[in-house]
Formats: sequence, C-alpha cells, structure tokens
Amino acid sequence: MLLSLGTATLMAVSIASASAKDKQSETFLKKAIEGNFAEVSMGDLAQQNGQSDAVKSYGRMLSTDHAAANQKALDAAKGLGISPPSGPNAKQKADYDKMSKMSGAGFDKMFATHMVADHQKHIAEYKKASKNKDAAGEYASARSIRYKNIWRPQNH
Repeated sequence: MLLSLGTATLMAVSIASASAKDKQSETFLKKAIEGNFAEVSMGDLAQQNGQSDAVKSYGRMLSTDHAAANQKALDAAKGLGISPPSGPNAKQKADYDKMSKMSGAGFDKMFATHMVADHQKHIAEYKKASKNKDAAGEYASARSIRYKNIWRPQNH
C-alpha cells in the first residue's frame, strides 16, 4: 500500500507540474500573439504617422516581421490546442489609440521610446519561455535568437 501511495503522489506531482508548464506555454503564446498583432498595427501606424524615413522604414519592417512571427505563433498555439486571441489586448489598443492621435516629430519620439521599452520587455519574456520543451518553447527560442541577432534600438 505504501508503494502505491508513493507512486500515486509522484504521479500527481508530475501531472501538476506538466499542467503548470502547459499553462505557462498557453499564457506565453497568447501574450506573444497579442503582441504580434499590436506590433503589426504599430508598424502600420508608423508608416502613416511617422515623419522620418527611418521611422517609416522601421514601421514597414516591424509590420512584416511580426506578421510572419504571428503566423508561427498561431501555428504553435494550434499545435498545443490553444485557442489564440484575435487581436491586441486592451492596453495595446489604448497605446495604439493614444499614438494614432500623434504625428510628425512628436510621433517619432514617442514611437521610438515605446518600441525600445516594448522590445526589452519581450526579450526577457521570450528568453524565459524558450526553456519550455514544447511548441511554445520552440517558437520562443527561435524568436529569442532573432531578437538577439538583429534587434537594436535602431534596428529591429
């Protein structure tokens, strides 16, 4: 009886641990997908409201890069049976709404500040999630490498 109680306890701990990891992966992927939707929108906005050619060019690259990244994140979510979000979250929408009222040099400055802060936060989240041994971890790992290799404040 002791052996079976110990085995049952071990199995319960293993299941709880696996469930927690699944929840972490689901949370990460949902946030990543929302973030990708937001970045595509912000990139489009930069192309419309930006003053400098650098901001407009960065916006174009941001939209293209995050649209492709989002397709991979959506595929990873599908592989894990996760129902993905269909757009940015409320805070991201509010940030977009605030910036959509700006243009010119003021927009360029706010956009650059927002992008640096946003990407620094994402890099940390992706590094953490890349340790997962599932589709979410594979996606995060690939994006972490991309961020590490090409992201700079002046270059996505």
